[in-house]
Amino acid sequence: MNTALEQIEKAARRAHLAVFGALHEGEDTIILLGPHEPGFWAHVEAEPEFHDGARDPLDRFSRRVITALARELIGTAVFPSDGPPYLPFIAWALASGRAWASPVGMLVHDTAGLFVSYRGALRLSGKVALPRQSANPCLECAKPCINACPVDALGAAAYDVAACRAHVRATDTAACRSIGCAARRICPLSQRYARLPEQSAFHMRAFLGE
Repeated sequence: MNTALEQIEKAARRAHLAVFGALHEGEDTIILLGPHEPGFWAHVEAEPEFHDGARDPLDRFSRRVITALARELIGTAVFPSDGPPYLPFIAWALASGRAWASPVGMLVHDTAGLFVSYRGALRLSGKVALPRQSANPCLECAKPCINACPVDALGAAAYDVAACRAHVRATDTAACRSIGCAARRICPLSQRYARLPEQSAFHMRAFLGE
């Protein structure tokens, strides 16, 4: 990692975030940020957004700390929720060379696996030197994610959202609601990422609209 990117990573770590990828767009550099594990969830649950009773505590936390980080680094903070029109976070992730389309359609990340989550990004003026791109981890993987979903809701061609929600709200034989999507958590990279089940349960409640 070059010195400039190391400095950005160090600044992000103070907010328990990590650089999840970087790419050039025109004359700018886009820095994608995700949770730094282990320790991200314990940190954010102690933050004020999780104790004020308002909605969307994680998004509000992310917006506050990434906006502050952008000011520190003399850049602009951008978020997946900005829009419409919405910013191309998936395209940025793919272009960063650190995320790919997985066999079940979702993005897979070289560190977070199928638990990848982009909390926001920094747009910095100028071209920061970028590291060599990673190799797609799915190419040599046994791909246990393909058969992990108990209702076959996931696939490269489509995601059956209705079937997924129905399963989680009913029998949930794979404990997706309490410890996270079965396909996401069986990924070998996900298992090394150290994301807590409590964070997965938080995201599942949001997915269900609870």
